[in-house]
Amino acid sequence: MTTNIDVASDRRQRSADTELRRRAKAVVPNGMYGHQNMNAFPAIPQFISRSRGARLWDADGNEYVDLMCSWGPVILGHCDPVVEEAAERQRRQGDCLNGPAPVMVELAEAMVDTVADADWAMFAKNGTDATTMCCTIARAATGRKMILVAEGAYHGAAPWCTPFPAGVTAADRANLLQFRFNDIGSVRAAVGEHADDIAAIIVSPFRHDAGFDQELVDPTFAHDVRAYCDEIGAALILDDVRAGFRIHHGGSWEPLGVPVDLTPWSKSIANGYALAAVTGTDRYRDAAGGIFVTGSFWMGAVDMAAGLATISELGRRDSVSRMRDLGVRLRDGVVESASKWGFDVHYTGPSQMPNLLFANDTDYEMSVAFSAEAQARGVYVHPKHNWFVSAAMTDGDLDMALTGLDGAFSALRVRYLNS
Repeated sequence: MTTNIDVASDRRQRSADTELRRRAKAVVPNGMYGHQNMNAFPAIPQFISRSRGARLWDADGNEYVDLMCSWGPVILGHCDPVVEEAAERQRRQGDCLNGPAPVMVELAEAMVDTVADADWAMFAKNGTDATTMCCTIARAATGRKMILVAEGAYHGAAPWCTPFPAGVTAADRANLLQFRFNDIGSVRAAVGEHADDIAAIIVSPFRHDAGFDQELVDPTFAHDVRAYCDEIGAALILDDVRAGFRIHHGGSWEPLGVPVDLTPWSKSIANGYALAAVTGTDRYRDAAGGIFVTGSFWMGAVDMAAGLATISELGRRDSVSRMRDLGVRLRDGVVESASKWGFDVHYTGPSQMPNLLFANDTDYEMSVAFSAEAQARGVYVHPKHNWFVSAAMTDGDLDMALTGLDGAFSALRVRYLNS
């Protein structure tokens, strides 16, 4: 894969970002880690100095329309005034305390009132916490040990679910079975003779694996996997960490009429503040109360206040509809530009969480080049991960994004289509 993209039209200042990468290399393994590691994509700025609304500025002061939304957490827009005021009000009263602040109860009540399948709520700090908690609760409730996961699905960065093998042992994965997304036959085949030892089947609202077309869930599959969990006595876990509150305000599968048992949440529930949650039905209440999970900062009151304000504002502003409409306009503009410049692209996923890949681009060379050209024109995207639309995007932001992405297609035509 080509990584050192020479973007002739990019005259943006990069010296501060380059220097910060050099300094980080000396004190941080590899200079960066996890999904924030942009070392393979040098045209994407690593360090961001500030943000507001649907815009952000990198360490060199370059401005971008943000189509990554901090990899999903920013849903109302950066520095939303209502969320920031709620967080600041709680900060003046206290954050890390000897016990939770009253806002924890208010937030749990809000989750139960909002989420169709929630009779109770617990809180943590990130999505991996939440997905792992759901598996633990399912095992505690059923007395079983095995979990079914879809092939290639991302459910976090703990050893049981990380997509990368370094430091992971066979024992970490010993109680996992895999199935193909949207294929109930493969679910049954994976279970085989283990039906009496399946604690849970964990699914995602749609197939949002990085580097692949974003496959929407087949409603028939959703209903079938629900029925199969009931048949074998396993919990159905819907991983709404990434898609929660973006596809539907009360849970991503609620429009399908498919109830779930346990749901992990994070990313968008606090508009960028560090918060995760688990919701569940009464059947799993005792098991949830019986496990021991905690963290020194899990009861942080400021993050919970931000979460309470975020959930309220998402509903009040009908943000799901707004993001969906903005996403449709973004999709229409991108697809039109790709066609105009002669490119065959796969633009998949829900409109508010789209994914752009180039046909026959097996090593992602064109995707990397396209992202570099987009960065050069003030549009922050990623070559392999799905994008995100925030409710803060204005017509001006959308116009700037579409103009920049059209320019990126134009530049790629010169390079790849010799025209």
